[in-house]
Amino acid sequence: MTGAAVMILELLGTRIIGPFYGVSLYVWSSLIAVTLIALALGYFLGGLIADRFPSVRLAHIILSSAVTTVIIPFLAGPILRATDSFGLRAGAFASALLLFTLPLTALAMVGPYVIKRATRDLSGVGTAAGSVYAISTVGSVAGTLLLGFFLLPMFGTRAIIFSLSLLLGLLAILVAWHETRSASRRRTILPIVVAMVIVAAVAMSGLATARKPIPGFTVQSEAESLYGWVRVVDDAQRGYRLMLSDASVISAVDLKQDRSVLGYQQILGLLPLIRPEASQALLIGLGGGHVARDLKSKGITTDTIEIDPVVADAAQRFFHFEPTGQFLVGDARYEIGRLTDRYDFIIHDCFTGGSEPTHLLSREMLSELRALLNNRGVLALNYVGFTGGEGSDAVAAVHQTLKSLFPHLRVFITEKEEFTDFIFLASEAPIDLNPAGEDRRISWLLDHEHTMNGSEGFIITDDFNPMESRQVRKSETYRKHFLKHIAFELLLR
Repeated sequence: MTGAAVMILELLGTRIIGPFYGVSLYVWSSLIAVTLIALALGYFLGGLIADRFPSVRLAHIILSSAVTTVIIPFLAGPILRATDSFGLRAGAFASALLLFTLPLTALAMVGPYVIKRATRDLSGVGTAAGSVYAISTVGSVAGTLLLGFFLLPMFGTRAIIFSLSLLLGLLAILVAWHETRSASRRRTILPIVVAMVIVAAVAMSGLATARKPIPGFTVQSEAESLYGWVRVVDDAQRGYRLMLSDASVISAVDLKQDRSVLGYQQILGLLPLIRPEASQALLIGLGGGHVARDLKSKGITTDTIEIDPVVADAAQRFFHFEPTGQFLVGDARYEIGRLTDRYDFIIHDCFTGGSEPTHLLSREMLSELRALLNNRGVLALNYVGFTGGEGSDAVAAVHQTLKSLFPHLRVFITEKEEFTDFIFLASEAPIDLNPAGEDRRISWLLDHEHTMNGSEGFIITDDFNPMESRQVRKSETYRKHFLKHIAFELLLR
């Protein structure tokens, strides 16, 4: 069980730290590093204490893991606040270190204790050690599969952590009962039972505590999926309804006007001006479904792909999205391989500025999308980034990758600022915009066209994709913008 608990805590770490720092390679690396540090420390301390301090029993070690686990949800908020100023990489590592080192160290100490108890003589020490670590590893596999396949889709992170602490406390009582003689059993077990009652009280209070109202915001819905923590939140001051996935805003609508307030979606709404004959589109990344709704109003049928079933459900329930074509819920890399239609527009809308699926930017992925376009089809890709300075090389890489596939490529920005949304329009056919036309939006669009240096940037591939390392400044800037407009408490479970 302790092996399973190690993996459950490591995986749940992304659900606690991820809403604030994003579920990025840095968060995963931090959690894995902290887990390995704790395991090394626990193995050493467990062996040392087992040999030199016989009064410290295995039950005490397991009980300490229960105590340090149950307090994690209560410490998360203060620790995330305290580490915010450290930046993305140092903040993610420091948060993981402070939240998970103690319970993981205690769980790692169990192995040496069990080995010492199972070893009768030196001739059997190898078998005992091998058996203990084999059983622990099997438990880790079971915990990983149990959490990913069953627990996370059914229960929230806090419920799982509190339940885990209760199970560890019960295990401590059972171990104490087993490892003490009947004459001294009551004296030995009683303190452990008292501590277990305290753990249970803390856990139950945590489960029973309702989320405090957040001034100015109303949470309409929240649910955890395999991909993130999805909330639908109304901002009373601005009159907006937001859909948040962890620390990303994936939809924002003005409730009075029932229209998207995300600038890049305004540009995507101009696509029919470029190809007036268009009738079929593919949208990758649903959000609230506003892009598909805009296209529907112009007579365009849109197939949609959204990886997160919770996002797909929220779009229909809270943003009035109604599918006009195929409505596919699954990973885009898999789903596009099953499509047989050809499209006038493919809108690649997965890169809002928070946690991003950078594998969907590779040349191989974009090549598959190119194959789904008709002769005059246009691929539209939005990407948040910098026009200059650190991080601008990531934008240049997206440009260079698209340029390697499409002979015609134009780039537009939503704001004439350093940090902005880039909208890449790529096609096999020329993308012509007539500034003398009647629609004034064309003039605005041309005024926001951005010239890229064609010699800069690298081509992103499945084999070489360093985009996360090129987006540190972007992630930190996005989080600052996020917290400027959205309450910090909305990032805490």
